[in-house]
Amino acid sequence: MAAATIGGVFWNDFLRLLARDAAAVEFEGPLLAARARGEPPEVIEELEEGKHLALQVREMLASRRRREGQLTALFETAGDLARLSDLDSVLNAIVRRARQLLGTDIAYLTMHDPERGDTYMRVTDGSTSAAFQQLRLSLGEGLGGLVAQTGMPYFTSNYMADPQFRHVHTIDSAVDQEGLVSILGVPLQIGSRVIGVLFAANRAERPFTREEVALLGSLAAHAAVAIDQARLLEETRVALDELNSANRLLQEHSEAVERAAAAHDKMAQLVLTGGGVAELAVSTVEVIGGSLLVLDEHDRELASVANPVPIEPQSLQGAIAASRASGRSVRESGHWVAAVSAGIEHLGALILSGTPDLGGR
Repeated sequence: MAAATIGGVFWNDFLRLLARDAAAVEFEGPLLAARARGEPPEVIEELEEGKHLALQVREMLASRRRREGQLTALFETAGDLARLSDLDSVLNAIVRRARQLLGTDIAYLTMHDPERGDTYMRVTDGSTSAAFQQLRLSLGEGLGGLVAQTGMPYFTSNYMADPQFRHVHTIDSAVDQEGLVSILGVPLQIGSRVIGVLFAANRAERPFTREEVALLGSLAAHAAVAIDQARLLEETRVALDELNSANRLLQEHSEAVERAAAAHDKMAQLVLTGGGVAELAVSTVEVIGGSLLVLDEHDRELASVANPVPIEPQSLQGAIAASRASGRSVRESGHWVAAVSAGIEHLGALILSGTPDLGGR
């Protein structure tokens, strides 16, 4: 079927332009050609209407392509976040993707501090100001504090000139140092609880569209779930580490009890079979390790195993007294000193060297 024409110009000229995704300026072509041919005003008017309709269709197609790209990016983001386990990696990925999706100069994320009741800067991407990277915002202060307080998204094309926000010197100064002008912030929420705020900002005036607000909000929803999962994984990891440490201590204690029981049986057998102090000293070193000096009540040597290192007499007397008072071995000058007593009667002392830790022994 022949295409309809107006003044000799085919309507499908506009369709061809749409089909090859021509630039907006190219849609003036059919009009210019009609004017050059001297077409009457009614033809020019209809061509004007055709051009406007074609440009509307072009913008709708472009908007759908953008939306498809954004949805694809969100889907990819959800997959990327699901593969990350530690919180720092999750937060950095969120902020980096927010900056990419909205094409802004900077993106950043603040987190709620339950102890102080405010929010603090956690991650930035594109920031150049140290003061901005260390910023804290009380609830209700600035754009971010208002988002954290209300759980609602807010945006402005010129933050410094916008009276809807409660301006405070610390926030305005940091924003000024970073050179930010337009800012969009959306809440990170788990249920009704706001755990942080995700921002995208530019260093020039820029009106954020409803689509961009919705896009950053969708990213924030994915991000909040990923953050909560990462937090739970971290808590689980810490709990498992604590459980493993407790199991390790329990195992060490059990092994120590087994060693002590074996040593007791061995020494009891030695005593029952007439073993002397020297045999008992050798058996002790076999169980504990190191080198051992056995003294009598007058600090004279009764037995020596594995060449023990001497200890200064005054330090030795103090250590023996401390051991008698506490009923436990004491550490002195790199030695372990244990007083040997029977009730209140002092019988001697054991000096163990070369064993830094007697825990569990």
